[in-house]
Amino acid sequence: MSLHALIFYLLGAVILAATALAVTRHNMMHAVIYLVISFLATALLFYLLGAPLLAALEVIIYAGAIMVLFLFILMMLEIGKSEKSPGAYLLQWLPALGLGAVSLAVATFLLLTQAGAGAVLQSAVAPPPAFGRFLFQRYWLAVEIASFLLLVALVGALYLGLERRDRSGG
Repeated sequence: MSLHALIFYLLGAVILAATALAVTRHNMMHAVIYLVISFLATALLFYLLGAPLLAALEVIIYAGAIMVLFLFILMMLEIGKSEKSPGAYLLQWLPALGLGAVSLAVATFLLLTQAGAGAVLQSAVAPPPAFGRFLFQRYWLAVEIASFLLLVALVGALYLGLERRDRSGG
């Protein structure tokens, strides 16, 4: 098994573990953190496979913009803090720290060794303007629907946050 195959499977395991932890967490803030780890590992996987533009888009759009929107929605909902001991608090963040450390180690290795340099596959090269034209000419409706759904989610979170404040008298 080559080193690139080992890194591929390691990143696949990080993505699966982080996504499973994101889906099974009761605390929404923890779920968002695990989802960010999953997105960053997916970006590393794209970079490993010779698609640096997709890796950058994954980080900028998903791990950046959409996760900031999710965090904004969570702040609007005002989820209360849980009273836990420091040991239990550290223990609940241990999986996130472990998965993040593995992703950071793989990212450092990929950036230092230029993993795409020895790729056997012919990489498809598309300059960003051509990719943008293709996306917005052919898939404009899907982009508009996704942006509308994000707007509806934001308005819904605002409504829920205001309703909770009205009930508490604040």
